[in-house]
Amino acid sequence: MKTIVLVLITSLLAASPQWGGDFEKARTEATQNNKYILLNFCGSDWCGPCIKLKKDIFESEDFQQYADGHLVLVRADFPRQKKNQLDAKQTAHNEALAEKYNPQGKFPFTLLLDANGKVLKEWDGYPKTMSTLAFVHDIALVADASK
Repeated sequence: MKTIVLVLITSLLAASPQWGGDFEKARTEATQNNKYILLNFCGSDWCGPCIKLKKDIFESEDFQQYADGHLVLVRADFPRQKKNQLDAKQTAHNEALAEKYNPQGKFPFTLLLDANGKVLKEWDGYPKTMSTLAFVHDIALVADASK
């Protein structure tokens, strides 16, 4: 019985879309699979609204179902605690993304991009008045309009 539960949990986790850190890989995947890129700038261990956005929206079943078929997810994380520091290569990569897409250093800051890296929509901060379904609907509207 424990094995069956473990297999079910593992398959559910494997099926959910994963957040990556490699933007060029995301662009390739978006091009090959006709998807959009959702780029999220966050401070995973210090930014309260970032943590809330991740928990309330990005980890929700509705968002994950939509993302699985339509989005390539990229997170540019800027943790502050020493135990959560990224390796130098990833830190440099995230800083380069911030220079291009988030020069004001906003957190959280989320962008919907096409496969070429063109910004289609921005969300500055936690979307307080937006439910997960409204957020997904907002992404879908922008994506449909850009086709």
